[in-house]
Amino acid sequence: MNALLTDLYELNMVASYLRRGMNGMATFSLFVRRLPEQRGFLVSAGLEGCLDYLEQLRFGDDDLEYLGTELEFPHQDLEAFKRLRFTGDVWAVPEGRVVFAGEPLIEVTAPLPEAQLIETFLLNRVTYETTIASKAARCVVAAAGRDVVDFAFRRTQGIEAGLDVARLSAMVGFRATSNVEAARRYQLTVAGTMAHSYIEAFESQLEAFRAFAEDFPARTTFLVDTFDTVSGINDAIKVIRELDLQGQIGIRLDSGDLGELARRGRRLLDRAGLEKVRIFASGGLDEFQIDELVREAAPIDAFGVGTRMGVSADHPYLDTAYKLVDYAGRAVMKLSHGKVTAPGRKQVFRKQRPFGDVLGLFDEPVAPDREPLLEQVMSGGRRVRARPTMAESRQRFQADLALLPEAACQVRSPKPPAVKSSDRLKQATNETRARVLAQIHGQREALRSR
Repeated sequence: MNALLTDLYELNMVASYLRRGMNGMATFSLFVRRLPEQRGFLVSAGLEGCLDYLEQLRFGDDDLEYLGTELEFPHQDLEAFKRLRFTGDVWAVPEGRVVFAGEPLIEVTAPLPEAQLIETFLLNRVTYETTIASKAARCVVAAAGRDVVDFAFRRTQGIEAGLDVARLSAMVGFRATSNVEAARRYQLTVAGTMAHSYIEAFESQLEAFRAFAEDFPARTTFLVDTFDTVSGINDAIKVIRELDLQGQIGIRLDSGDLGELARRGRRLLDRAGLEKVRIFASGGLDEFQIDELVREAAPIDAFGVGTRMGVSADHPYLDTAYKLVDYAGRAVMKLSHGKVTAPGRKQVFRKQRPFGDVLGLFDEPVAPDREPLLEQVMSGGRRVRARPTMAESRQRFQADLALLPEAACQVRSPKPPAVKSSDRLKQATNETRARVLAQIHGQREALRSR
């Protein structure tokens, strides 16, 4: 894995640590500082890509040549970089679990240079994938049991992003994806209909519908709004009855007042004896529009969700941080205004009923009615368990979602449950803050006495 997938300041710090022999064990904690306003929970994601990166991390010959010739790192740094591998331990919340602000998603314990170098990559993967998984999860919640299909590929910010979106949306319960390569790569269900251009290419809408149904008789969904939606529905009915279509048959609404059109479409289909024909809606949807349609009891069986989910349009990032919390057995913390961190290695202890999380120190005993969320996933730079299957990650999400308070799942103005700190963590925080402030005070006094 290319070790230059990082920020320059990471390399500067790593070189400085190595020159000074600062190889003590360090623990860094990766967490989300605060939830976006319209998020009552997050879904942990990105871990598996991080573990792949850590196992393969190394500086290649071309990397070292660039660092020496272009960035003028001296020979001693290049030799140290050449030997560097990740040899640490990783504890993390498995992908698919529900998490909240302030809770560590990943904790890395490794020699300081190794733990520092990986900051940028880990933040990149976890921030992006957790952002998308959390947005997709809200669409599933809003759909209230109706199918949701990923239509995002053409609007994601890059090809790899499109593949990630398909996988992450499937992890939280999307029924299918339009992305064929993602379906092949991750063993997902693939779904697709036709474009307006297909219909426009024929002499008439009816002819286009008939041709498509003849070619794909067992999986025909008619796009009915190219010209006039009601006439499109009537033409679809004609072809369905004419060819006696069976299987996965539906009509797709992609514009206009989706609720009203769905009601008219359902009436027309039912009068024609086509009660089993499904109504599929798409067109600029995300959880907010889906929630409105579900609340007004629109007879829609499935939703196609694209751009707004694929880029998490209402909040396309998370305020994540990767902070040093312990070095060489010394708890450390940051006191910057608005960015204070809690010291020491940590664990999250979850109670299912009533639901609630407690953030505590890593070595605290686990109460009988709680479970620790962070699991060891890497030891000595190697995975300690197999990569989870999609089904396993989806099951984790569904189990956590079922336990969440209703207020956390609201589409509008959600209220995340408060995460409490254990007494031991509070004590450690107070002691570390007092030590840091005393050190600062002592330095100021020394300067004054000069």
